[in-house]
Amino acid sequence: MTALPPGQFELAEFPRFGLDPFADKFPNEIAHIRLQIAGDVATPCELGDELAELPRVEQTSDFHCVTTWSRRALRWSGYRFRDLYEQLIVPRAQPEPAARFVVLRGQDGYRSALPLEDLLADDVLLADRLDGAPLPLEHGAPVRLVAPAHYGYKNPKHLSAIELWRDERNYHPPGRRFMDHPRARVAHEERGRGLPGWLLRYLYRPFIRSTIRRFQRALDAHRARQ
Repeated sequence: MTALPPGQFELAEFPRFGLDPFADKFPNEIAHIRLQIAGDVATPCELGDELAELPRVEQTSDFHCVTTWSRRALRWSGYRFRDLYEQLIVPRAQPEPAARFVVLRGQDGYRSALPLEDLLADDVLLADRLDGAPLPLEHGAPVRLVAPAHYGYKNPKHLSAIELWRDERNYHPPGRRFMDHPRARVAHEERGRGLPGWLLRYLYRPFIRSTIRRFQRALDAHRARQ
């Protein structure tokens, strides 16, 4: 087994986790995938059943949260973002050549952004299955981004929109700006901007257990209302 990245420790569980304002936010639709493709494109469109035209891939990868916990060897199944982009987005939406800044939005209001070049890596998936079962609500149903080279906050759950833009003008991070690195690569410990990654470890780590409890309580309450 390979060593964990700098500053990370292993968790046995895979908790529902995120920024505190999103603990009580849930998707409206988990039975069907619907992705709005927009931004600097010639033809905005919606994709859903078309994803079945893409090759299905399976991948085992680790998940690294920026707050320093990691969950090893998760088995994802879904579609490569590169295949989605090249086979469906490019011919249907016709993005401008300069539209290389990608904003990813979830049904719960969460959003993240990455350079297109990072999303075209071989291991970046739109996953709809986890560990051999349909993706559960707590981990992003009906579909989520899986980008193992990037911290978890770049991997939005309940994915509902993919926007391709020329620049960052239409993107506002969901949290404080210092918490949102443009790339958030795990290997480089790019936890945020303006502060070194090793320092952010000590700012984030004390809140891990309370955040896990907060998100679990919200999930339990949501299920009780269903």
